[in-house]
Amino acid sequence: MLKGSSKLSLLDKIRKSGETMTKQTIHVALLGMGTVGSGVYEILMKRQAEHFQDKIGSQLTIKTIMVRNPDKYRDQIAEKINLTTSWQDIIEDDEIDIIVEVMGGIQPSYTYIKEAFQRGKHVVTANKDLMASHGKELHELAKAQKVDLYYEASVMAAIPIIRPLKECLAGNDIEEIVGIMNGTTNYILSKMSSENWTFEEALKEATALGYAEADPSADILGYDAARKAAILANIAFHSPVTFEDVTVEGITKITPQDINHANRLDAVIKLLGIASKKDDKIAVHVHPMLISKHHPLATVNDSYNAVFIRGDAVGDVMFFGRGAGKLPTASAVVGDVIDISRNILSNATGRIGDYTYANYPILPMNQVNSRFYIRLEIEDNYGVLAKIAEIFAKNEISIAEVIQDQQTHGGRAELIIVTHNVLEHHIEQALEDIKKAHVIAKVENTIRVYGDI
Repeated sequence: MLKGSSKLSLLDKIRKSGETMTKQTIHVALLGMGTVGSGVYEILMKRQAEHFQDKIGSQLTIKTIMVRNPDKYRDQIAEKINLTTSWQDIIEDDEIDIIVEVMGGIQPSYTYIKEAFQRGKHVVTANKDLMASHGKELHELAKAQKVDLYYEASVMAAIPIIRPLKECLAGNDIEEIVGIMNGTTNYILSKMSSENWTFEEALKEATALGYAEADPSADILGYDAARKAAILANIAFHSPVTFEDVTVEGITKITPQDINHANRLDAVIKLLGIASKKDDKIAVHVHPMLISKHHPLATVNDSYNAVFIRGDAVGDVMFFGRGAGKLPTASAVVGDVIDISRNILSNATGRIGDYTYANYPILPMNQVNSRFYIRLEIEDNYGVLAKIAEIFAKNEISIAEVIQDQQTHGGRAELIIVTHNVLEHHIEQALEDIKKAHVIAKVENTIRVYGDI
């Protein structure tokens, strides 16, 4: 029998009896004291002075913090809190009720969380990498042990979106989620638009301000947003969507020319994460997209994030705020800790459990409908437009708008084409045909368009 199983037996007896648990203090263990971990510590220590008794019906305190180098933190941490390098000090402590994982990465977080569930401990995590890849499995394990797994901070920090999807909007059939899910790329695109900077200039500034990491790949290549889109699709459509199911494109090919042309079309360019369901199939993808300046998401600038949700009953709703940062992320973590504490005291842990009870197929990206912005450099000669129109017609593409700039260097011109809705594979074939045509010098860029512009 696992050590700590006596505690599980007590919990089971309380559950069966239907009684409310009386507990003077909920004990928390914190894994990691980096940016988010230190924020969680700061908030919990500050709120202790305001008496958690009034908020949850019990005191809430950090008992143990696991770090690599305890000596580094001893002067910063209250003397009553244990500092340890040993996972066993936490997992074998029956007093610890909730484990907060803010280390990041897949391992050892994955192993720690599974062991925590086996010992009847509840978990709060901010780990989007882990939840986007192993969320369903961890939910199933939590359900089997009747413990809670909360991860509000894994998507967009302080912006509440997971709990609203699971609870407030539970009466809806969610049709679409679209959002600006990464603050770094939003800052870069905002500066390219407002300051006419190049991508490289904006990235340099984002790095200097701390918005971008030393290695910004996860942000600028779209992977961070893709993980968040996978988590939200999993919840919204009750299907086991993972990071590997998401089609991803980053913002590295966006140029000042594209920004300027978008402005001429009364649009802006944003990196959007989209999860949608139609005809019992779901599509999840992340791309830079043109979006009308009149859409609420178009006004979300700098490092802010926002998510726009469409449900069959609620209609359209939008969530907006800081999607990253020490205290915004810690705010979401502490909110989860408080919610689980209330569940413990009310004998209501595991009340939602695994949310992926459906299994809708993932629609291949080449079967997704979208509008497209296409920027071409063409030979400025008679018959070129007719040839392009012929190629598009052959591939069942309807053109909505054409803009041709004045003649450029070498007798060439820049041509902007905006299409009506078309299947992706038709666009792919048309671009191949255009590249083979001698009248076309170069396909400069292709960007999807969200909605009407």
